[in-house]
Amino acid sequence: MTNESTLQADQATPVLKALVIGAGFGGLCMGIKLKEAGYQDFLILEKAADLGGTWRENTYPGAECDIPSALYSYSFEHNADWEFKWSGQAQILKYQHDTAAKHGLAENIRYHQHVVSAVFDESRSVWKVSTQTGEVYWAQHLVTAVGQLHHPSTPEFVNSDEFEGDRFHSAAWDHRVDLTGKRIAVIGNAASAVQFIPEVAKVAAEVSVYQRSPNWMLPKIDRPYAKWEQRLSARVPWITRLYRWYIWAAGEYGMLSAIKGNRLARWAIRRMCLRNLERAIDDPELRAKLIPDYPIGAKRVLFSDHYYPALARDNVHLRTTGVKAFTKKGILAKDKSEQIVDVVIYGTGFKTNPFLADIEVLGRDGRSIREAWQEGAQAYLGVSTHGFPNLHMLYGPNTNLGHTSIIIMHEAQVNHALSVLRHLDANGLKCCEVRAEVERDYNNEIQARLSAMAFSKVAQSWYMDGNKVTNNWAGGTREYQRRLKRVDWSAYSVQ
Repeated sequence: MTNESTLQADQATPVLKALVIGAGFGGLCMGIKLKEAGYQDFLILEKAADLGGTWRENTYPGAECDIPSALYSYSFEHNADWEFKWSGQAQILKYQHDTAAKHGLAENIRYHQHVVSAVFDESRSVWKVSTQTGEVYWAQHLVTAVGQLHHPSTPEFVNSDEFEGDRFHSAAWDHRVDLTGKRIAVIGNAASAVQFIPEVAKVAAEVSVYQRSPNWMLPKIDRPYAKWEQRLSARVPWITRLYRWYIWAAGEYGMLSAIKGNRLARWAIRRMCLRNLERAIDDPELRAKLIPDYPIGAKRVLFSDHYYPALARDNVHLRTTGVKAFTKKGILAKDKSEQIVDVVIYGTGFKTNPFLADIEVLGRDGRSIREAWQEGAQAYLGVSTHGFPNLHMLYGPNTNLGHTSIIIMHEAQVNHALSVLRHLDANGLKCCEVRAEVERDYNNEIQARLSAMAFSKVAQSWYMDGNKVTNNWAGGTREYQRRLKRVDWSAYSVQ
């Protein structure tokens, strides 16, 4: 393997083999596998002061994963110390720190390096990457691991700046604000909100939940692991691997089947969701407001043991009329009713489109990736896009999932990128670029498949950019792993 940084941006500037943007699950995985493959000349640029990605940013009360931790973890990094079946934010962040430390990634991570631009230098076949603080890096390969859920989406409402109370988004939780005894308005009720609302309801005087649309919601049936279970997992890891397979199979053959339109699977999951609702909510009028009018899987199916019981509390009120404007003392709904509140919390999710929104990426001939993706982001296998050689995307377009762990996808993408690096090095080549017609045909295939799935059955969701499903993968994880396992070199131009 040729592993020396032989390329030179100029006579004084060394060129890294790879530059990774982001130190979340994807970026850390890339770093670990680069080291295992013998590469040392790489850096991971992280915009914040710590690693962790979304698990560093989201510190709201009740923050936890919606995939059991036995599966929401690296396949190569077993952890017997999970405290709960569905681990909370602090546990997951600790797992990331422990894994990074075990694999010696500290020397490869540069913090406070917010990347603002990446420009492909055709004359040298290298990427020039610039950060907000003025640093410039050069690398043969650029790997983006910035995720899809890291730009909070805060809607604009009339007179919101005139509100005299506190306002913040769940992804930027203001821990200085004491919510005890306060009147709280929560705008939004999706994945983050269903986790923090029950916690807020325990201490607030009153909570008003402004719902745009309800969610299909399954029970988590969460519980702490017993000490004997943790010891058994440490001594007999294959038991956890078996449980990991069980969780995967439930999503792959159950939830995914429903998303694809299987009537039996859709009926069974709908029935489980309705039973979850009926057990907690006695009021038939409130129940009716909590039943979605879209098919299972069109928006992510959520998991919670606590959200419906929280809505049944005397101090929690579900409001479905929508927000019209803010007032100095509260919120004016579209039905002209006004609610006096002390604090507004946005549970309104994230901006997922356009991809790579805060980085100016310029490929061949100086063409911007924003221009290339003006009709919606796309990429061959979710990892490569024509006109941008040696650009490898983790969690790129059409790789999100609605039924299982995204880390499975990360690992497949990392292995694909490494296969490209090794092939170029072994053959004395400098760059690799997917052919335009291959990317076009692949995108047409994926969009055709997605059009028949639940993802395309709602007019508005974070899965979509206009009428195009840009975020989600159209199949199962086994299919995705198979398609990425061996690089089809006929799909690429190499030089």
